Amino acid sequence: MYIDFSFLFLYLGSNYVRSISQSIDHQFINQSIQFLFKILEELPEEPILPQKDRAAFFQTVAMLYVRYLQVFRQLEKVYDQVVHPQKRRLVLHTLEGVMGRILELKNEMVDKELCEYHYMDDVLHDLKLTPADLEIAIPHYFLSERSKDNRERTTMLRNILQTMESTGMQKVSETSYIRDGRVPSMSQDEAIRIIQVAERARQGRLRAALNEASRRLSKIPMAEEPKPSDMDRAAVRIQKFWRGYVERKKAKAVRIEDMTFLGMAPCEAIITADANETAIRNKQREHEDDYQKAVTEIANHLLEVEGQDIANNMKEQIRQWFLECRNLTGVFPDFPDDDEGGSAILFAEKDYEEVRHNFSQKKICTHDVNWLFFRSYWQKWRHWKMMAKIKKERKRRKKTQKSLRGRMG
Repeated sequence: MYIDFSFLFLYLGSNYVRSISQSIDHQFINQSIQFLFKILEELPEEPILPQKDRAAFFQTVAMLYVRYLQVFRQLEKVYDQVVHPQKRRLVLHTLEGVMGRILELKNEMVDKELCEYHYMDDVLHDLKLTPADLEIAIPHYFLSERSKDNRERTTMLRNILQTMESTGMQKVSETSYIRDGRVPSMSQDEAIRIIQVAERARQGRLRAALNEASRRLSKIPMAEEPKPSDMDRAAVRIQKFWRGYVERKKAKAVRIEDMTFLGMAPCEAIITADANETAIRNKQREHEDDYQKAVTEIANHLLEVEGQDIANNMKEQIRQWFLECRNLTGVFPDFPDDDEGGSAILFAEKDYEEVRHNFSQKKICTHDVNWLFFRSYWQKWRHWKMMAKIKKERKRRKKTQKSLRGRMG
């Protein structure tokens, strides 16, 4: 398998599911966990012997493929709508594992059938699904979380093209002037002619604007006392325009209803859902920015407050490691190389029984031997340090009690 899902349920347990605020996310997460649990329970503990029947093997792989597709769809929806940064990272880790498993199953199906298109109607019938459920949609975060990079790339390409165009035009103009052997110039008559053309155009535009204004003023009737016939005519005209407006509004509503019924226009519920998704994505960006700022602030605060103590403790551990190895072997050991992990190998949490087993099997390296002895020495040193601290605290308490008794006496 691409990834072992057993450790994911330590995180995606009941406490995690209950903490999700949105009910739809709670439902999808719960279903995804149940699907993954069901798939893991169906897998045997011991490896299955190779099947000789190609059809039976393909049926098993196809069933797993379709079920993982269902989990993928649900997790993708959850990741797209959850706003909590830590939860989104956990869901993304699970989602990537499911996608990797889907690719493995697809590769197995292609290898066994030697074809990229498969007949899985019986699987869909057993799971009560439709062919549309087999379509793999591109996850939203593939585009949404890379929009900034895409915009930067587009801006860079646009700037490069503009620079190339301006440079090319400049080169063409320079070469034409050099080829003619002259400097671009303009005579006085040409300059006067250009100015006259521009001035005549300005006057023409101004004259046209004045004519339009006078025409509008001429259409305004003079203020006279209205006649009864004029009032009736005005009422009829108002009624005509109002009835036309009402009928057009009704016709537009009927047309929108027909288009919505035919699926050619989005309904109001879809528009509202899209608006809610957009608002959720904006909130995701805000929470992600706050999370990154908080991580940076906490890291800086930890470095300022406890950084020196942590560095001193690590240096002390390395010194004790060197001294213990020198006491055992008589010479100082070689510091671990960068390829081996550097000083990080000295702080690795190793299993004591595993190191002893490797030592008995003669598969242990020098650093493991040093770690084995250093572990026991380090535990003794920490115990001695703790006991010294306890003794110091007892002395301080006795001294305080004596002083209190002296004051009371």
